[in-house]
Amino acid sequence: MSTQRPDWTPTPQAVERARITDFARFAARRAGSDLSGDYHALWAWSVDDVNGFWAAVWDYFRLPERPAGPALAAEALPGSVWFPGSTLNYTAEVFRDRTGTDTAVITVTEDTGPVAITWDELRRDVASLAQALTELGVRRGDRVVGYLPNGAQAIVAFLATASLGATWAVCGQDYTAAAAEARFAQLRPTVLIAATDCRHGGKHIDRRADVQALRDALPTLTATIVVGDGTPAVPGALPWSALTAHDAELAPVPVPFDHPLWVVFSSGTTGRPKGIVHGHGGVVLEQLKNLGLHLGLRAGDRLLWHTTPSWMMWNVLVAGLLLGATAVCYEGSPTYPATDALWRLAARLEVNVLGTSPGYLAACRTAGVRLADHHPASLERLGVTGSAFPADLQHWVAGELGPRTQVVCTSGGTDVVTAFLGAAPTTPVRAGELSAPCLGVAVEAFGPDGRPVRGEVGELVVLRPMPSMPLYFWDDPDGSRYRGAYFDVYPGVWRHGDWITITGHGSVIMHGRSDATLNRHGVRMGSSDIYGPVERLEEIAEALVVGVEQDGGGYWMPLFVTTTDGTDLDDALREKIRDAIRHGASPRHVPDEIIQAPGIPHTRTGKKLEVPVKRLLRGDPPHTVADPGSVDRPELIDWYARTGAAHRMRNGPAAGSVTPRSPNG
Repeated sequence: MSTQRPDWTPTPQAVERARITDFARFAARRAGSDLSGDYHALWAWSVDDVNGFWAAVWDYFRLPERPAGPALAAEALPGSVWFPGSTLNYTAEVFRDRTGTDTAVITVTEDTGPVAITWDELRRDVASLAQALTELGVRRGDRVVGYLPNGAQAIVAFLATASLGATWAVCGQDYTAAAAEARFAQLRPTVLIAATDCRHGGKHIDRRADVQALRDALPTLTATIVVGDGTPAVPGALPWSALTAHDAELAPVPVPFDHPLWVVFSSGTTGRPKGIVHGHGGVVLEQLKNLGLHLGLRAGDRLLWHTTPSWMMWNVLVAGLLLGATAVCYEGSPTYPATDALWRLAARLEVNVLGTSPGYLAACRTAGVRLADHHPASLERLGVTGSAFPADLQHWVAGELGPRTQVVCTSGGTDVVTAFLGAAPTTPVRAGELSAPCLGVAVEAFGPDGRPVRGEVGELVVLRPMPSMPLYFWDDPDGSRYRGAYFDVYPGVWRHGDWITITGHGSVIMHGRSDATLNRHGVRMGSSDIYGPVERLEEIAEALVVGVEQDGGGYWMPLFVTTTDGTDLDDALREKIRDAIRHGASPRHVPDEIIQAPGIPHTRTGKKLEVPVKRLLRGDPPHTVADPGSVDRPELIDWYARTGAAHRMRNGPAAGSVTPRSPNG
């Protein structure tokens, strides 16, 4: 159990002015007890009195008047019923009390921008497109889909769709037409809104052929709207500029709390991507809590989270508008033209909250970037999510940024489009730990007997409903896929699939996916516990470890590594890696083989493909394991499949490295 001192501690002045402190006082008046001095006391109340907490969030953020009665009218997992009889609309909440020339959205690409639009301009564009969609026949419950880069047009398209009570889904242009089709075809959409090009890593990417292919693959479309100069290449498409050029009145349609707002998709690496449906009310409530209380976002703040529309963090970025914050949309590589590009942008635009990934921060450290040289004076919080955040890397980031910026590590999921675990402006931060469960999230760690444990590894579970849990999965009429995803192991309890340890001071340590658990000699360990000591070695760029159960009770645990430039994986480096694992993780979990790989495959949102690689090594057919369109380097799928085949032919672990031919030959 960790006893380390915090890397960051809020000052009494910061605690006093934090919005979550003001909320705690507001909640205390309703609860009849003091909740203002201790985050963990506030959290305990939020999960003990679910009705009181979410009603307080509703009232504190001045959502529309709601009927009398409990916030949670029926508590069941799955099947909870929230705020029956209430109506609202996400788009209406974005624009409530928002007018004028303050900046609403800033769009930046690698070679253009920043281009800012005001709240009045955003309202005009949303109203104009909403009217155009209405004239195209879009009605409440229809689906509108976007194949768009991260920019103002994607936000306008989403808000216009939501204002009509239609349902939105989007893929970024990091996805091919085939990957977008695998998602959108399930929805049987009415309208496609697509851009014809984007830029990434200094390269112009022409997407006109992809737009046409996607349009041809969606027979339910009645219209295609094209952003950019490619209208002639998409016969019959309507130009965006013409549909957003006229004045109209914005009149969002009030919808029930659980009316579908958007469909977000799982990564699709282990089968058909799951369409996860969220409702207007649950998303509005959750994001007001998440961004307003945990990240301390206020009207006029600037939020830049480096993301793609394909990832749930885009939905979080857009939700900053609910608080009157400016959404800063960057479409491009965070390392182009240099590794410090994202930091330079944040400083240039005086960003208040910046979001990125451990992978980007590790690249900054490797490249010798001095974060202190680019540290925006405005930066209050640095959000980090997407994969495990090694403690030594977090120490380095905290040391570079100093005490005026809180480093906030979060963990959640597309499933709830928010975080389960994170921090608040009032919580200390210790490297390698997430400061606390988020408000309203009844997190526990379950041991092997299905009972809560402390100070030891357990399954991350959520014991009580959250309003942003999915309404349902798309095309899952009997709910079997939904129940199977979260509730089959512990009926009535949400099992998320992560290993965690809840410490004695209430923080949480992540150990990786529980379905990718390493189980050597009966001792379980998460993959991230291996990555820490291995990826700290200067010779190692990245690592991936899996444990493969074999016929007859055997167990093969290979470690795949990519090395830094100019480094070869020889016997001396293998022994150095083994020694790092023995002393930095566990002598029981030294791998059977250490294999130099041509690359480590990830989802498009940066998560290592541990479970798909495990299945490939086991011998599952590649086409059943991973959709190439959802993988950042699809050519690696075949390499890992051949590696598994070579191992099986040798019929057992061997001392040396497997050396199948490269993915290009």
